[in-house]
Amino acid sequence: MSITDQTKAKMQAAIEHFKQELKNLRTGRANPAILDNVFVEVYGTQVRLKELASVAAPEPRQLLVTPFDRSTAGAVSKGIEKANLNLQPMLDGTVIRINIPPMDESTRKEMVKIGKRKAEETKVTIREIRRKNNEIVRKQKADSEITEDVMKKQEKMIQDFTDQFCKEIDDLMSVKEKEIMTV
Repeated sequence: MSITDQTKAKMQAAIEHFKQELKNLRTGRANPAILDNVFVEVYGTQVRLKELASVAAPEPRQLLVTPFDRSTAGAVSKGIEKANLNLQPMLDGTVIRINIPPMDESTRKEMVKIGKRKAEETKVTIREIRRKNNEIVRKQKADSEITEDVMKKQEKMIQDFTDQFCKEIDDLMSVKEKEIMTV
């Protein structure tokens, strides 16, 4: 795998991680993805919620969690409470209903601020990937493995990937900001 392919793959992985981070940010709507990182203690071990139950959003401000094994409903409810997501699960027979409270202006701004911080952290990661791979390319040139022209071409490609992925981060954050700030 060439250095430019490695660069692109690492930067793409950083973008995928950022997308996951954005999914976990609360918006005014019910989004099943906010429960992706919830773990539940059941059968004597910690298990991901999505391995124990299905999560749906039947209404814009409500999540419905349906455990695959009905006997785990209580444990699932406790796991959601322990996740510190400021959500109050209500056990309704064998399903758990979670009403998503509307966000006030200050909460929305705080969510946007968190999102922008995560976006900047991802950009720093991408720039670090650029720096490391540029060093590798320069070392290859110093060791006479590649020519000056090849080095310049690879450095330009690495910079192009950096610009492309930083713009993608800005675009993703812009869309998420609109989603959060929309009442």
